[in-house]
Amino acid sequence: MKSFKNLRDAGEKLAVLVRAEYSRSPVVILAVVPNGVPVALPVGRELGVQVLALPVLRTDDGPVVLEVPPVTGLHVIVIDDGVETGAVSRVTAPAIAKLNPASLTLAVPVCPRESMADLAQRYDQIIAIDKPLVRRSLAWHYLDFDRIDDTSALQQLAGQ
Repeated sequence: MKSFKNLRDAGEKLAVLVRAEYSRSPVVILAVVPNGVPVALPVGRELGVQVLALPVLRTDDGPVVLEVPPVTGLHVIVIDDGVETGAVSRVTAPAIAKLNPASLTLAVPVCPRESMADLAQRYDQIIAIDKPLVRRSLAWHYLDFDRIDDTSALQQLAGQ
């Protein structure tokens, strides 16, 4: 059985969990562009904070963080559509940590347990709904894995 109808549904479910497990402030949410945006927007609404873009370029050599908004002294929550290989989550953590946030949390609908130990060394906290034993394609967890492009993601952020 699929855990989520689509990315927005995953975000609505994640928002409830983040609200229950996260109480620090001031907080900023960074959504990995593109698919992290529809997941992050319901979390931002639940916490009453704006969601900012965290653009990541996928290359043959792996993901590259293009730009990190100013986060010094803030509690940062990074949100994506889930962890599959962990490559994006592994590169976003040090890129953000260089800016000295107060804390760094990864919040995702799906994070395989085999990835959690490695990611726990990079993030202060990991919040995940589904924690399968081994990794699978993220699409396996969604009834409609409704991928979006960067332009659509940035339009959604502009409309929040």
